[in-house]
Amino acid sequence: MERYETEEQQVEAIKGFWKENGTAILVGIGIGLAGLFGWQQYNDMVIEGKETQSMAFQSVLEGIDSENGLTEAEAFAKENGDSGYAVLTSLISAQKAAEKNDFEGAKMHLAMAASNSPSEAIADLAKVRLARIENQLGNTAAALATLDTVVSASYNDQVQEVKGDIYVATKEFDKAKVAYDAVLAEQPQNRVVEMKLSNLNYAATEVAGATQ
Repeated sequence: MERYETEEQQVEAIKGFWKENGTAILVGIGIGLAGLFGWQQYNDMVIEGKETQSMAFQSVLEGIDSENGLTEAEAFAKENGDSGYAVLTSLISAQKAAEKNDFEGAKMHLAMAASNSPSEAIADLAKVRLARIENQLGNTAAALATLDTVVSASYNDQVQEVKGDIYVATKEFDKAKVAYDAVLAEQPQNRVVEMKLSNLNYAATEVAGATQ
């Protein structure tokens, strides 16, 4: 399954297709994210004949960078429950909050996306991102628990990478190595994980020296 390597690329794909397709936003997003979610999984999220909701989503998306943009996005997501619009809004809002170092806000938006998504794959995407944020906040046990609820096999590499990051944070370097090795077994050209793995020995040495 093809996937975007960064959250920024995922967000920009959504916004880019919106601009290009106008009123055909759902078709545009469906095509743009087909490789990430799978067309059938995304198609399950499409709610036909709700032009008012579509227009509201457009307004939220266009104003999300404004001063009250994230507050309005949160309200829209709550009001529209488990619709595809609401879930996408929560994912985009989480990314915007993280860019502002509002990790508690990002956590809230991702929890909403994971809870409301009618698609297992998209819920798992939100859970992987949520685990990253929980680790960022120092909630390593919660992050691991969140990852344990991810069921889509297509996210295995991401789950293992985040686990590796968590184990580095908890100074469990042997477990981190196992996790990173699992990623490289599937993605031997993943330079980011290669770098993380190569830094483990240095990190372990630093910790050992500090305890002596």
